[in-house]
Amino acid sequence: DGVSFEVRRYDGSKYAVVSSEGRTFDQVTGELVRKLLMYIGGSNEQAEAMGTAAPLIITVYPRNDGVLSRRLMVAIRIPSSYQQSPPTPTDSAVKIEERPGMTVYALQFGGFAGETEYRAEALRLTRTLGETAPFQRKQYFCCSYDPPLKPYGRRNEVWFLQEEP
Repeated sequence: DGVSFEVRRYDGSKYAVVSSEGRTFDQVTGELVRKLLMYIGGSNEQAEAMGTAAPLIITVYPRNDGVLSRRLMVAIRIPSSYQQSPPTPTDSAVKIEERPGMTVYALQFGGFAGETEYRAEALRLTRTLGETAPFQRKQYFCCSYDPPLKPYGRRNEVWFLQEEP
């Protein structure tokens, strides 16, 4: 089918995380992303602008029919120079979380991506990997690398977490 994906390893790191329950992916992602960008941009107790970080990683929990549940988590990796002691968020919705290292199957695609596009790409990756690939099926990651106003050459990815043997 000509679908190419990558297998990537990420080291454990600290992330700024915001979560939501009850609203759909498209209703809430913009708001959650803004909270994280405000934190990274200096809305923290130290008033530290940490520079840019990418990608934004949205953890989704698909139902059996593929539709995303109304529970999601948006995370951004805290830049390396702040990993030791991340600035304290001023927004109580922003949490700092230590995440373990992980290996992912990553499928890249372009354009503006919402729930429909991420679901379609997740289905493509599922079909490409087949039934026997060792990946987590209860959740996956929707990743966005570009600022909202970038009109062309956008990069998005779907990541499936490889199950460790």
